[in-house]
Amino acid sequence: MEGSIVADQEKAFTKRLNIKTLVAFLFWGSLLLAANIVGAWAGSETDYSCGSLRSMARVYMACGANAKAQPLLERALRLARSTDAADSEVCACLIDLAYLYKNQGKLAEAESMCRSGLRLQEKAYNQDHPYVAYTLRILSEIYRGQARYRAATSALERAMDIMGRVNGANYQELAPLKVDMARLLTARGKFAEAESYFKQAIVSVDGGGGRALYAAKVRTDLAALYALQERYAQAEELIGRALPAQERIHGAEHHFLVPAWLVMARIHQARGELAEAKMLLDKSLRVVENQPDCGRLVKGDVLTRLGQFYIASEEYARAEDVLQRALKVLDSSQAGDSDRVAVACNSLAKVYIKQGKYSKARNLCGRALNILEGILDSGHPYVADVRQTLIQLYRRTGETVPVARLQKRADEMREPEQPAFGPPARSVE
Repeated sequence: MEGSIVADQEKAFTKRLNIKTLVAFLFWGSLLLAANIVGAWAGSETDYSCGSLRSMARVYMACGANAKAQPLLERALRLARSTDAADSEVCACLIDLAYLYKNQGKLAEAESMCRSGLRLQEKAYNQDHPYVAYTLRILSEIYRGQARYRAATSALERAMDIMGRVNGANYQELAPLKVDMARLLTARGKFAEAESYFKQAIVSVDGGGGRALYAAKVRTDLAALYALQERYAQAEELIGRALPAQERIHGAEHHFLVPAWLVMARIHQARGELAEAKMLLDKSLRVVENQPDCGRLVKGDVLTRLGQFYIASEEYARAEDVLQRALKVLDSSQAGDSDRVAVACNSLAKVYIKQGKYSKARNLCGRALNILEGILDSGHPYVADVRQTLIQLYRRTGETVPVARLQKRADEMREPEQPAFGPPARSVE
């Protein structure tokens, strides 16, 4: 059971398992796991091997049950260290835990585990081994969650170079790396490049079998990009293809469906279908609150999006409450310097301006701008929108000189086709 969880996922992906096989695996695997867990916890620390513990944990993670997987992976790491296991086994435990912590929004712990696992992995194999590329993917996703875009790009480019040299430029195993690059480019506001990568990946992963679920995730990500660009018809067509595949595997109330619901909510709201949009946002919040395995970052995104809906509906007291909750959740997820936090700050600042709480609005705008100017280009739409919020604030307080300066810069930087400021488009793993 060497290598990371991502390595195992990609191997399964290329085998083209059909949907029925995948469903059967998850169903019977979960039953066997439930039986094994009872025995595992009844015995001593050495009753199960590290590989067995990780295998059981991976079944849980495949179902999105991260809370149940966590003690198994932590136990596997303790066992590997206490028994002086091979470097390959220790690094597999570290990397699996890094992947789990990433999904839970524990980004600092995830980074520490991933970097330690990567060092051991390079020692156990070599620096150009495919397992190293898979681990670099995880590290890039962690950096992306922290809005450390240069580091994320560097790690991902190295992973793509390794896989390209091992498998060739057009090999299917490059498709997930192209998806990751597209997600990274989306977060950076480079939408045309992101769309190109998404489309390349869909050509590689499209089709039946076990790839259908992964293709649905990619379509959801591309739909989120289209929604950000206000290309709602294209976004809706993609979600219409993605959701049925996800529902067949995960069921109708799983947190893996939240990204698709958020896209559909944005589409409904743009059309003025507010009741439908609110229903999907409420459903998303209910699911992430009832399923803690979804992770804090996802919950923060849902709360931010709901707060923005309340702003558009001029329900400012509700917006204030929800956005304050969003900031609390995001700060607790170690994403304090990320664009997610800047989005929530900017949205809450808009509420405070409407309420006449100008000092609080000024502080939040300052925090948002400091974050974004440190991680994004000056012409990024998120940066431009914070400036627009500041313009509104200064007009309310009668400060004409800052308004003129900011308006000039905003007019120079803002691209006409860019979307309004909203939560970053990210996938829920």
